[in-house]
Amino acid sequence: MKRMRWIPLLLAAVLAGCSPAAAVSGENGELQRYEASFLDLFDTVTSVVGYAPSEEEFRQTVEQLHDRLEEYHQLYDIYNLYDGVANLKTINDNAGVAPVMVDGRILDLLEFSQQVYQESGGQVNVAMGSVLSLWHQYREAGIEDPENAQLPPEDQLEEARNHCSMEGVVIDREASTVYLPDSQQSLDVGAVAKGYALERVCQEMAGTPMIVSLGGNVRAVAPRPDGSPWVIGVQDPDGGEEFLHRVEVGTGSVVTSGDYQRYYTVDGIRYHHIIDPETGYPANRYRAVTILCQDSGWGDGLSTALFTLPQEEGERLLQAHDAQAMWVLPDGSMTYSAGFEEYIQG
Repeated sequence: MKRMRWIPLLLAAVLAGCSPAAAVSGENGELQRYEASFLDLFDTVTSVVGYAPSEEEFRQTVEQLHDRLEEYHQLYDIYNLYDGVANLKTINDNAGVAPVMVDGRILDLLEFSQQVYQESGGQVNVAMGSVLSLWHQYREAGIEDPENAQLPPEDQLEEARNHCSMEGVVIDREASTVYLPDSQQSLDVGAVAKGYALERVCQEMAGTPMIVSLGGNVRAVAPRPDGSPWVIGVQDPDGGEEFLHRVEVGTGSVVTSGDYQRYYTVDGIRYHHIIDPETGYPANRYRAVTILCQDSGWGDGLSTALFTLPQEEGERLLQAHDAQAMWVLPDGSMTYSAGFEEYIQG
């Protein structure tokens, strides 16, 4: 089986040129392997590897994928507004003012987020925008000016934590509206949105021999044309050139949450972006958690939840979703759920 080293292409164009590799025979004849990458969605790199009879057909498939993901990107954006689109920023801007009529895909995401919130015991909370935005502000300032990097003031953090009630998010399915009665509350769906959007789009393309990485949320749509699985590298949190493991996946998702993705340093201590709702500070149980799960939305939610939970509690969540996990501990050692090692390439 051919090994695939999953590396974003980091090209400047919205849709990069496609590069063919050796042909593979499938049910529909001989198919070529192509790669593409684009940079304009969810503030991250999207990379695609797939098989098609020609470059033109692969390009059409990738353009379809891009356009569908772009719709979700605009709907779930909390920073920017778009002409004719009522999105999450619109909801946040109208907190304490009025309900906002939205696309059903926003309602779907928020109802999914409520389910993740309940099953995780509140460890994944998209209503924590007030806390997350405060950390975001200080992280960005600290990255720009490392010598003067600071933590958010404790009194501001405590005040922000008073405006994180998931029960306070009012969803009216019949009226297609969302309302935040608390004017100081805001939504931040970073823990679930990428995986959820990727899952919805990949389900529409079921059967296509293709694998997509949306900022590290990897979703295998279907196996390679000869039926063999894809091989996905699990990144070393310390940035080593070698992967911790290579896992084999035919369909489904591989999602990692880690302390190395977005962080800044204050007085020699690293503060990353995964905030524990119980403390209001970055969780410190693990360096990284990797989830193997059929559904990318749940993979996203589980990776965040398990990053903040004791392993025993995390394993109960995994069992409910037929998922597997690998934890990287602060000392660099690794531990696994019962079935994870079956996916590691031998």
